Amino acid sequence: MNLQCFSAESGDILHRDRTIEATCTSTICHFLNGSLRGLPSTLGFPFNHEMRIPCLCGSAPCLLCRCCPSGNNSTVTRLIYAFFLLLGVGIACIMLFPGMEEQLKKIPGFCDGGIGSSIPGVSGHVNCDVLVGYKAVYRVCFGMAMFFLLFSLLMIKVKSSQDPRASVHNGFWFFKFAAAVAITVGAFFIPEGPFTTVWFYVGMGGAFCFILIQLVLLIDFAHSWNESWVEKMEEGNSRCWYAALLSATGINYALSLVAVVLFYVYYTHPEGCTENKAFVSVNLLLCFGASILSVLPKIQETQPRSGLLQSSVITVYTMYLTWSAMTNEPDRKCNPSLLGIIGYNTTSTPTPGQMVQWWDAQGIVGLVLFLLCVLYSSIRTSSNSQVNKLTLTSDETTLIEDGGSRSDGDSEDAYHAVDNERDGVTYSYSFFHFMLFLASLYIMMTLTNWYSPDSSYETMTSKWPSVWVKISSSWVCIALYVWTLMAPLVLTNRDFD
Repeated sequence: MNLQCFSAESGDILHRDRTIEATCTSTICHFLNGSLRGLPSTLGFPFNHEMRIPCLCGSAPCLLCRCCPSGNNSTVTRLIYAFFLLLGVGIACIMLFPGMEEQLKKIPGFCDGGIGSSIPGVSGHVNCDVLVGYKAVYRVCFGMAMFFLLFSLLMIKVKSSQDPRASVHNGFWFFKFAAAVAITVGAFFIPEGPFTTVWFYVGMGGAFCFILIQLVLLIDFAHSWNESWVEKMEEGNSRCWYAALLSATGINYALSLVAVVLFYVYYTHPEGCTENKAFVSVNLLLCFGASILSVLPKIQETQPRSGLLQSSVITVYTMYLTWSAMTNEPDRKCNPSLLGIIGYNTTSTPTPGQMVQWWDAQGIVGLVLFLLCVLYSSIRTSSNSQVNKLTLTSDETTLIEDGGSRSDGDSEDAYHAVDNERDGVTYSYSFFHFMLFLASLYIMMTLTNWYSPDSSYETMTSKWPSVWVKISSSWVCIALYVWTLMAPLVLTNRDFD
């Protein structure tokens, strides 16, 4: 069989004698081919280059996806895995919608106590209480986390795309999607018992680690941002770019200052809330000290990349972590809801019968940061060697240029993903999956507001451990940033360029 795709220009059928990855002119074809490539061996006969599998793509998908630019295989693969994770997040969000359990009970014979349960032989066998709310989020995220953890273990020590395991990493998408669905569905059959409590504490530890990864990526983004604008300032209109750099720095510090004022006004009281006062004051002093340190002459000599723009970004992120920690404090007097702050809700303590608020401002901001972090980690091509070492990533700049340079004769293949990892992988497959494993735990804690459900699951209670995990992560973040400034002074025999 020859691979067949409809040409986007004429609609004629093109017969191509190429390998399975470079046959179709669309990402959909590449997605399906990666899955179907393993079918012959599964059915008992080997795959060879003379055997071809139909593209299974019509003219419309090919025409649509030909509009997409070409890219490296390493980037396309990471984006597809990110899509897997975001799809799971979307399902978890749907399960948090109020009234979802009532909608499920309307399905005849599906839920215990639902419609049709009084009819003989139509009684439901599913406890729909497990399919909605925080308990459902725990299980969906458990399935995603186990899927990525499994691949993290399978991809240890993969050095290039020539490794047989690399084909599993970069292909077989249909089967991997089916495996992820199977693991997630299986998670709903785990008996309740201590599962939720144990998984809650595992999630806190994983979320703490992912917050640190967010900081590393944030520092990398701030350095790249600063370098880009400084280069443009030196090459072009210096006044314009200098004003933009100064404005961005000023806006970040202004937002941080406004946040500190709001923290003191709404999250502290003269007669109490001692912990919140300490959290805000300590982090304010630490951020001020880190900002001063970043512009000291000694630091500038050994670390010319440092500056107030990076410090301002770290300050804003630290203020977010401080706010996130205070929103989990058990004392409702020191932890007002956003609706209570703006005056629409005066109830300080929820009653047992009150509907749990699935979404709050802290959760929405955390979800946005999560999405940005996952997408940035999937497409980043940083030249920061220190960040690349921390994230086990190589410098992709040269590889991208090599993969992007094609002769005119190869313009027909301009819509294919280029295998830029034949000589060596551009990122650690194992670490990338482990990062997505931690991301699954982080989003689990974010969507559940870091709450630990009680035995009846009627009310959700904040716990002090989640407060200390978040506030300690802010201190570790500042310590890591300060270390990036001080390391060249302390370790003089190492190259930090």
